[in-house]
Amino acid sequence: MSLEIVLATGNAHKVAEFQRILGGQMPDLVVRPYGGPSPVEDGTSFAENALIKARAAAAATGLIALADDSGLCVDVMGGAPGIFSARWAGARRGDEANVRLLLDQLADIRRSDRDASFHCTIALVVPPGLTTEGAKEFVAEGVWPGSVTYEPRGSHGFGYDPIFEPEGREITAAELAPDVKSAESHRARAFTALVPELRRVASLLA
Repeated sequence: MSLEIVLATGNAHKVAEFQRILGGQMPDLVVRPYGGPSPVEDGTSFAENALIKARAAAAATGLIALADDSGLCVDVMGGAPGIFSARWAGARRGDEANVRLLLDQLADIRRSDRDASFHCTIALVVPPGLTTEGAKEFVAEGVWPGSVTYEPRGSHGFGYDPIFEPEGREITAAELAPDVKSAESHRARAFTALVPELRRVASLLA
């Protein structure tokens, strides 16, 4: 029997990435997009915002819900853009504007001081009555170290992928093949911690 979960996002790229990564480890898992109302993400950390979104999706659908909150943290900027990564250039400006603003802000920063890391927190929320243990929440985290380039490179990925060069590589995340990125990214690292718990929840379904 397949396990159906709802992913608290309308971002088709994320739905596909979650299905690709999780499906490789749990073949019977089906990831569905969430089309309900979006909650106000007023948390002050990746974990708080991920839980806000997952709780809303679980309450609206009655399904096990996953939500991620992720972003790029640049060392020389004190961890910014961080939780504001998706709206760094403005709430409705989009990826290209976010990338260009960040590159402008780092224009005079030398290569050795452009360290950064992608952070991902995934929240799992099981609504009450769905499993034999009742309601449950779990948070998994993953960090992908690297640095920020001077110009975008690559056509794969989304967000800040074209300007993020993973540690130990000389190409950007957007130049990596999707299956390689799926195995190495911050989301992949968070999934490594999430999958055992998701399997346990699946075994408890009433």
